[in-house]
Amino acid sequence: MRTFYKIFIFSILFAAGVNSYAQELNCSVQISAQQIQGSNRQVFQTMQKAIYEFMNNTVWTNHVYSYSERIDCNILINLTEQLSADEFRGTIQVMSRRPVYNTTYNTTMLNFVDNNFRFRYVEFQPLEFDPTAHRSNLISVLSYYAYLILGFDYDSFSPEGGTEMFDMCERIVNNAQNTPEPGWKPYDGSRNRNRYWLINNILNSEYSNVRKFIYRYHIEGLDRLESSVAESRLQMIETLRLLQEVYRKRPDPFMYYLTIVMEAKKDELVNIFSEAFPEEKSRVVQILSEVDPANKSDYEKIQD
Repeated sequence: MRTFYKIFIFSILFAAGVNSYAQELNCSVQISAQQIQGSNRQVFQTMQKAIYEFMNNTVWTNHVYSYSERIDCNILINLTEQLSADEFRGTIQVMSRRPVYNTTYNTTMLNFVDNNFRFRYVEFQPLEFDPTAHRSNLISVLSYYAYLILGFDYDSFSPEGGTEMFDMCERIVNNAQNTPEPGWKPYDGSRNRNRYWLINNILNSEYSNVRKFIYRYHIEGLDRLESSVAESRLQMIETLRLLQEVYRKRPDPFMYYLTIVMEAKKDELVNIFSEAFPEEKSRVVQILSEVDPANKSDYEKIQD
């Protein structure tokens, strides 16, 4: 389990010159620019390196991490259009994983695509995060997703443990309200699927059961699955009822937060409950088909 608090011994070791790591992310970055023709291809390599260093070298929190505790994540940027010499449009895919206790398995925490990504990048210009201001859209988007990755991870280890990180996401959104780039305002994009609505949902108390689900699903279910399969599956069914309660109170098909959670966990849930008892399969398929009707056909595979 991740270490979130500074311990006195770390101060002693640091003072003695022993290496410690403050960086929280182990983030791979890939940029695809195949759809952009006739431009300086070197700029995309420089951009990829700059983003990689920004994600991995920025100290996002005041918590102490060892090298092995860093959060594994991926950023895939697909550039589809070059609007000017230094302005680009495309998509950004965000993926992160969390280790499952006492196994070599890593569970997916995030895996989604943001289609509202437009930014300027000047080659060799340093990327530096400023929590008090919107310096550039590239910096703000990357910082927003860095804190989102951290928030989801922290929520899975302690009840609403990611609040501090999600508050930073909200601050980044607020700082970006006057920017012309899309994704930051309530009316940007379609079906309420943008950065504004995602953090709005996460911090909205009406959706607090989704955060409770993330904690209990991992701590009471997934982390115990190796030692007690039957009991852990029952606990996971109970955690799914938290999502059902939220959906029934606000059956909003455009609720971005719940959609992202279900996209990350869909395949895992199908795999786990395909081995369950018939009664459990029936209960799980009923709940999942209700809260995530778009993927009903996938959940029905549990009963095959």
